[in-house]
Amino acid sequence: MIETGRTTERAILIGLIYPGQGESQAQEYLDELSFLAETAGAEPVRRFVQKLQMPDSRTYVGSGKIAEIGSFVSENDISIAIFDDELSASQIRNIEKELGCRVLDRTGLILDIFAGRARTSHARTQVELAQYQYLLPRLTGMWAHLGRQRGGIGLRGPGETEIETDRRIIRDKIALLKEQLKRIDVQMATQRKNRGKMVRVALVGYTNAGKSTLMNLISKSDVFAEDKLFATLDTTVRKVVIDNLPFLLSDTVGFIRKLPHHLVESFKSTLDEVRESDLLLHVVDISHPGFEEQISVVDETLRELNSSGKRLILVFNKIDAFSFTPKDEDDLTPAGRENYSLADLKNSWMASDRNHKTIFISAKTKENIPELMSLLYEEVKSIHITRYPYNDFLYEK
Repeated sequence: MIETGRTTERAILIGLIYPGQGESQAQEYLDELSFLAETAGAEPVRRFVQKLQMPDSRTYVGSGKIAEIGSFVSENDISIAIFDDELSASQIRNIEKELGCRVLDRTGLILDIFAGRARTSHARTQVELAQYQYLLPRLTGMWAHLGRQRGGIGLRGPGETEIETDRRIIRDKIALLKEQLKRIDVQMATQRKNRGKMVRVALVGYTNAGKSTLMNLISKSDVFAEDKLFATLDTTVRKVVIDNLPFLLSDTVGFIRKLPHHLVESFKSTLDEVRESDLLLHVVDISHPGFEEQISVVDETLRELNSSGKRLILVFNKIDAFSFTPKDEDDLTPAGRENYSLADLKNSWMASDRNHKTIFISAKTKENIPELMSLLYEEVKSIHITRYPYNDFLYEK
């Protein structure tokens, strides 16, 4: 994994342009990979992109491209190569041999960040389980050096015994961690049950969309928030009261494109806050050029969690950072996403979707926060009144 000592590791980023995908989209994906690398403590110094139908089964990119990358690595003191897709054990082994530096894939990078940001024993247990599940199928590649030794009786056996021993140790550790998480899940389920029938609202969204900042504004709390990916791993729950109306607000781990399956499984108990919520606040970074794809990623993750049918408010955040490029009057080409103003977007499908309420805010400058609080109050009230129809005094402002 990435070492975050005094010296920052110099890294290169490698990605592919798949059929039906433009180079700008591939670069956008590498922008995210770069942000991930910086969050982990690396310094991305160059990107390499190649058009391929599918990843090369041996070295991810073609032989010519891997040779080009290898020359750059040797001439520029590169210590780590980070790939935008998950690599197999054999690919990692082959690429390391070609490049002469450490190789990390997107999943390994995300796991490294999670490991560094896990604050509680619960989060650390979840991350450790995901790491071992990721490591298990890659043990063969880690023991490849045994196969390169000179052959002979007695060499093959011990190597096989060693790797099988390691596999058994890791399987036992996985089983132990799963048992620990089961006990934690029971404790957390009991905690949720003890909260009674209060209306529960969960903040969801793509990582770095501003959920924790919004959590601090709404709940007047001090949840850790910074401009880095996965600043929040542990679910934080706060009691909020708006005009005498109480409800519970929870901040959850951010979603991301290609979120490793092991992490989704390991963070099941954390994501139960989403499953058991009555109302979702889907926070979107509208200043991000690919925010529509980010919405799709979150929607897909919610479907995987069986939470796509919940009542939802779509909160477009960071309007203070929104920018666009107006079209020239003599430009007859169709307008693209980058040509739409904030007013255009407010009049588009986003604001007119009847399946959910929509609001545009800035958690940083607090623009439209009173309007959000009013909308949140009305939504929570409509849920609360079905549970406590005789508590009319709560709704008197």
